[in-house]
Amino acid sequence: MDDPAQLTEFGKILLIGVSGVVLVLLTLMLGKLLSPKKPTAEKLTTYECGEEPMGSSWVSFNSRFYVIALVFLLFDVELVFIFPWATVFGNTALMAADARWGWFTLAEMALFVGILIVGLVYVWKKGDLDWVKPRAVLPHVSINIPPSAYDRLNREQYAVRKFDPQPQPEADPKVSGAVSGNKKPAFKPVFRKPGKTTS
Repeated sequence: MDDPAQLTEFGKILLIGVSGVVLVLLTLMLGKLLSPKKPTAEKLTTYECGEEPMGSSWVSFNSRFYVIALVFLLFDVELVFIFPWATVFGNTALMAADARWGWFTLAEMALFVGILIVGLVYVWKKGDLDWVKPRAVLPHVSINIPPSAYDRLNREQYAVRKFDPQPQPEADPKVSGAVSGNKKPAFKPVFRKPGKTTS
């Protein structure tokens, strides 16, 4: 029978986890206690890759950064898969045991890299890797109005009236009591101040 005083395998994992947490907290606490505290305006500014931060931080973020980051992440993860593959492909003992391993691993990696290259060509052809678009693409909407109607509207000459900042209303004989000049509005708005009631 095993000695109950000995740690089990789970106990060892728990001990390693607790030790890691204690060491991280101890390091952070020592840094807080021993580090000098001399804040200045320059130290408290946001780090902008060595550039002086100017203006408001509430600016529109260019979505191309997101696309480039996704493409980078895709090919970065590809390297994570290529390293173990290269280890298996370069194992001479495994290749000597069965020659089919070499062809299998080579075909597997060719398929994997081929799928990634197809994705890269798609993103490239779509123009998502171009930082500045070289040509403007005008939107096209399919509608049932014939182009001749637009041409007729564009060819027609329109009379432009002179702008009058204070137009004089014309008297309408159908309306009784119509006078020339400014008319009063049909209703008078009443604004109440907070806390007061009208009687």
